[in-house]
Amino acid sequence: MKSADVRAMSPDQMKDELLTLKKELFNLRFQQAGGTLENTARMRQVRRDIARIQTIQGQSAPAAS
Repeated sequence: MKSADVRAMSPDQMKDELLTLKKELFNLRFQQAGGTLENTARMRQVRRDIARIQTIQGQSAPAAS
């Protein structure tokens, strides 16, 4: 996911995507602990997507106030 894609989302869409990514990260952690995680790069990708959304939410929040 690129930052331009995130900036094009509405605040509600960002919240929904953030929730989905957090659930996915939770499941990936369990897979890693159980030894069944096949794509380890996906964890890094999900963490970065979460950070990207949170950063853009933080940038747009003061502008809305």
